Formats: sequence, C-alpha cells, structure tokens
Amino acid sequence: MLKRRYSLIAPLLALTLPAVAAPAPSDWPAVLDEAEGQTVYWNAWGGDSRTNRYIDWVAEQMQAQFNVEVAHVKLDDTSSAVSRVLAEKQAGNDDEGSIDLIWINGENFAAMRENDLLFGPFAEALPNFALTNANDNPEVVTDFTLPTEGYESPWGKAQITFYYDSALTDTPPQNMSALLEWAKANPGQFSYPRIPDFTGSTFLKQALIELTDQDDALYQPVEDADFERVTAPLWAYLDELHPHLWRSGRTFPDSGPNLRTLMSDGELSLAFSFYPTDAAVAVMEYELTKSVRSYVLEGGTLGNVHFVAIPYNSPHKAGAMVLANFLLSPEAQAQKQSLSMWGDRSVLDIDRLEADAQALFEQGERHPSELPADALSKTLPEPHPSWMTALQDAWLERYGVN
Repeated sequence: MLKRRYSLIAPLLALTLPAVAAPAPSDWPAVLDEAEGQTVYWNAWGGDSRTNRYIDWVAEQMQAQFNVEVAHVKLDDTSSAVSRVLAEKQAGNDDEGSIDLIWINGENFAAMRENDLLFGPFAEALPNFALTNANDNPEVVTDFTLPTEGYESPWGKAQITFYYDSALTDTPPQNMSALLEWAKANPGQFSYPRIPDFTGSTFLKQALIELTDQDDALYQPVEDADFERVTAPLWAYLDELHPHLWRSGRTFPDSGPNLRTLMSDGELSLAFSFYPTDAAVAVMEYELTKSVRSYVLEGGTLGNVHFVAIPYNSPHKAGAMVLANFLLSPEAQAQKQSLSMWGDRSVLDIDRLEADAQALFEQGERHPSELPADALSKTLPEPHPSWMTALQDAWLERYGVN
C-alpha cells in the first residue's frame, strides 16, 4: 500500500556514501547462504486483518524453509517509512538502516528512486521473477507509469471493485454520473475514505479519469498540465455529491476496511474496495450479508500492481531478497489469492506455470459474492504518481475535515 506523499519527502541529497555490501542478486546460492539466520524487518501496511494474517503465514514459511525471521512492522502510512529511510541517509546511516523491505508503489516509489534510497536492481534476478512473464505483462515492471528498472519486485494486483447489497439495490450505478444520481436517491448510503487514505485517493483518480476531457495529461507529470482546468470537473462533481454521502459528507470513513465495517453495520448499502475479492471474503467470514454482490464500472476501474522494495541501507539485503523471491513463488501467490487467506490477485502468468503449480490456484466453484472471472478484463492504468499528491493537497484544501 501505499500511501502518500512525495512532494514532502523529495529534497535533493548530496550525500553519497557506500551502502552495506550484499551478495550479487544473480549469485542466488550466495544470497541464500547469507540470508540464513537473518531477521528481515518488513514495513508493510497493517490496516487489515486479512493482509496481516497472510504476512503472518509468510513469516512462518520463511522461518521453516529458509531460517529467515520476518518481523512485520505495521504501518498506517507508508510515507512514514520512506521518511525514515530519508532521515537515515541525511544522518549518514548508510549501513545499518532500520528497514529491510517495504510494501510500496506509486508516489512513495517515485520519492525513493528520486532520492536514491533503494537497493538494486535486484528484482529481475530473483529466480521466481520469470514466472511473471514480464515481456507479456508489462504492468509488473511499471509503477504508476514509471519503469521499475529492477528496484521493485511485484507481489500482488489490486483493482477498484464496487459491492452492494442486492436485497436493497436492484441496479447499482455503472458510472460516475449514475453514482451521483444513486447517491441522491439513497442519501447517506455511500461514501469514500478520507483523504489521504490510499483507497479514497484512488476514488478521486477514478472519478477524474471519467469526468475530465484531458485524460492524456494524467499520464504526464502534473506540473506539465493545467491542473485547475483538468480537475475542475472533479471538484464540481464532488461539490454535488458530498451532501448526499454518509453523514452528509461532513466526515468520511478512515479506510477501505472501515467502509466494509459500515456496510456490515447497515450504514451503507454501496461501497468499494481495492481488492476484488474483498466482499466475497467478508461474506464467507460472516462480516457481510449473503446478499452482497461485487461488480466493476462499465468503463473499467483503476488497477495497479503492488511491489516490495529494499532500502539502500538495509543491513539484511540477502534476507530481503529471499523474502521477495518467496512472495513470487506459486505456493505463496496461490495462498495469497485464496479466499480463505486474503484474496489478493496473483502477479504470476498462471497459464504458463507447470501443471502442478497451476493446480495450486484452483479454488473450486466461484463464490456468489465474487466477480465473474472475466470481470476485470478492463483495467484503467494509474496516472503519473505526481497526480496523487496534487489531488490529495487540493482535496484537503477544499474539504479537509477531522
């Protein structure tokens, strides 16, 4: 995940001391040897119980298979970890950083690359990276329009997916215009997470892509565009939408999981998640009613790949590489995609796996609350990372609430 903000953490740095030595990623036996006995401090968003239980499972497997301990450092905001690495570099700590691996993408990746805060390239040398078939799946080497250049390793896919209570709504809205009309007809039954939450910020981008007639500008740095002109339709839309949201738009839920809780409590009848199986897993776990159904907007929804990266001053780079490689194994990817664990989509090219590996991903009959297999065929690409920060700042200026 995953959150904000690179305009606040991008001062130019002149200090260029050598980082701690690590085995060459291409010398995998040496990587495995050095990793044994290490503790990898993995800084990752900790705001959802399903994500946390998967990371707990990963930690168990890493200890059992590689004698590598994984310590999950739970983050509310990924930018805090980015800022920590930046502060360590400014203080001259180039060998004993406090972070070995970060769950990251978007503007946080852009900030770390801009400030030379990442170790690499390493990702494409990982033995399991070939299973992504990057030549045919360029999204695994592109982060919010930016080439990853081996400084990030993919480990999951996300895409905005809406879900609704079919016992209360026969025909859910299929686009932003219809969503506004639905909200007016069902006041208080929809909302989005408070900015700068990542899911809330992604909703802004989803709306902007559909509402603006300046789409091309979104895939270039924001400073190259007429920001006010491009975003004017978004602010007009939100001005009209907010009075009809939960609590009349005077306050907003904290996060995507909080949206799910409000849906469970009956305060909302339409919500969305960045995880396509979120609603199905919640129904299976008796958190949402069996009448909940999932869908995507008719024009497609925003999606991206999330990554892990290694800070330049990690003292346990070998262990971090072994962890990143394990996350790309069919075993770990299938477990992550399982509805009984997390439900996060795989980055592997499953059709090209060996038959026994493909079998790991078979989950039987589709859950009624889950999307059809082909529903995510139209994925809208993420704008340039600079748009996230600019949109967050503009939203807070206009609508900032407690």
